Amino acid sequence: MVYDNNLADRIREILQGEPGVTERRMFGGLAFLINGNMALSASGQGGLLLRVDPADTPALVRRPEATRFEMRGREMDGWLRIDPSGLTTKRRLTTWVTRGVGYARSLPAK
Repeated sequence: MVYDNNLADRIREILQGEPGVTERRMFGGLAFLINGNMALSASGQGGLLLRVDPADTPALVRRPEATRFEMRGREMDGWLRIDPSGLTTKRRLTTWVTRGVGYARSLPAK
């Protein structure tokens, strides 16, 4: 599946003017990196792949649109899949984008 171009454009609008943002095709989607650290991705499986503080994962997955990202059958703390149903408004998308950018900014630049 190809990532949602409309979602990618909506993310770009939110990130406009944000310093250190680059885009890279990764994991079948379009990733948005902050100073070389992945913050989020318009996922090729739909919705967002979002990087968050691993300590926040248990609380965030209580939200109905958020699940732990699974790679090779293993759930990973610090990585969430956000269902498109949780991204329907600019406000909802901005909440998730802001969280991913904030965590990526807390990491050392690559």
